Amino acid sequence: MLTEFLSLLCLGLSLGFEDEKKNEMLPKPTLSALPSNMVEHRGNVSLRCQSHFQNVTFMLGKLQDSGYRQEQRSTGHEAEFLLTHLEPKDAGMYFCAYKTMVSQEWSEESEHLWLQVKATRFIFAATFTCLSILLLFLSIFFINICTQHGSSSHEEATKRTRHSKFPKEEAAD
Repeated sequence: MLTEFLSLLCLGLSLGFEDEKKNEMLPKPTLSALPSNMVEHRGNVSLRCQSHFQNVTFMLGKLQDSGYRQEQRSTGHEAEFLLTHLEPKDAGMYFCAYKTMVSQEWSEESEHLWLQVKATRFIFAATFTCLSILLLFLSIFFINICTQHGSSSHEEATKRTRHSKFPKEEAAD
């Protein structure tokens, strides 16, 4: 009878411990970006979420988009969410959370991570196009000035020739 009592006591204590664990607040996970939180246009980045527990389900969310949510189960302490072919619309504040098999409730959200997507190729193309148009305009402008200057000096030479004929003709008369 004593062994039955002790086994029931141990079972009750372990069940009570599980109930306590369910009500505990899970610590915040950490979120990091690899290789960096600054990503080139059409580039890739891995967002790594790490927790203090193993065998958890991780969730990645985006602050500005309540419909954005990715989940991933992990047997370890972390999960990596690969984001590929990023566009400027993918930039923003990301966070992660996790839940254990025991709690089934999400932990606190991680600190927010600001993901930036640089549109350098677009800026380069726009700059190159603007410079090309500027050079074309300047070329047309200088060609126009040169042709006007050339025609005006030709007209001046003609006027000088005409003027020089008049005095000779007057002197001959």
